[in-house]
Amino acid sequence: MADPGGVIVVDSLTKSFPLPGGLPPRNVLAGVSFTARRGEFVSVIGPSGCGKSTVFSMLAGLDTPDSGSVHFGRHDGRPAGPHCAYMPQKDLLFPWRTVLDNTTLGLLVRGVPRPEARRRARELFPVFGLSGFEDARPAQLSGGMRQRAALLRTVVQERDLLLLDEPFGALDSLTRTEMQSWLQEVWQRYRWTVLMITHDIREAVYLSDRVVVLSPRPATVRREVRVDLPRPRDLSMLAAPEFVAVEQELLDVLHGG
Repeated sequence: MADPGGVIVVDSLTKSFPLPGGLPPRNVLAGVSFTARRGEFVSVIGPSGCGKSTVFSMLAGLDTPDSGSVHFGRHDGRPAGPHCAYMPQKDLLFPWRTVLDNTTLGLLVRGVPRPEARRRARELFPVFGLSGFEDARPAQLSGGMRQRAALLRTVVQERDLLLLDEPFGALDSLTRTEMQSWLQEVWQRYRWTVLMITHDIREAVYLSDRVVVLSPRPATVRREVRVDLPRPRDLSMLAAPEFVAVEQELLDVLHGG
């Protein structure tokens, strides 16, 4: 069983999906367990198709496991979904809504009055580098700015856990590096509890306190690696021997070392 002291507990998840034509079901998860403690930044990496997004769907309450559980808190076993804000891979901004009105959607769905939702979202625009774009449409934003708007929409819901599913995967290399540095800066300011899926090992090391490595499907947790590097981290650290050592350890684990 996962450590119950975590703010979020993923405990022995199994999941399979039926296949057409009478084929045996596809086993995706085979007992995945890990935690994220309050204020931690934890990345989840693993081979493509191993079930990372399936775990996030269960955390967000969008799917249910065949066995095991995902829950919030120490002992009460409350479902995780109501405590999570989920940012999927695509920004999913509605093109006909202003940036400000896009960022209030999660609050409006929860029943927050529109003036209050707009006030709360507007307060974060300077922090997210979006001042002056409140009335713009998404098509007027760069890729990095769209991702900032999508993250603002996630953060403003003030949930206990942020689920970030490849948040920078669609960005070019330079913009991605800039967004990684920006995310680290705002995370250190607010100390959100974050779980992030990424295929970029360097990104995982740069941003995370711990990295959870999943095996190929059906997934189990192959290893958890602590990133014991000082913060704040800057780009010069990417070439430091201690950084490279963690990166190499993760590569070795991913490739079965």
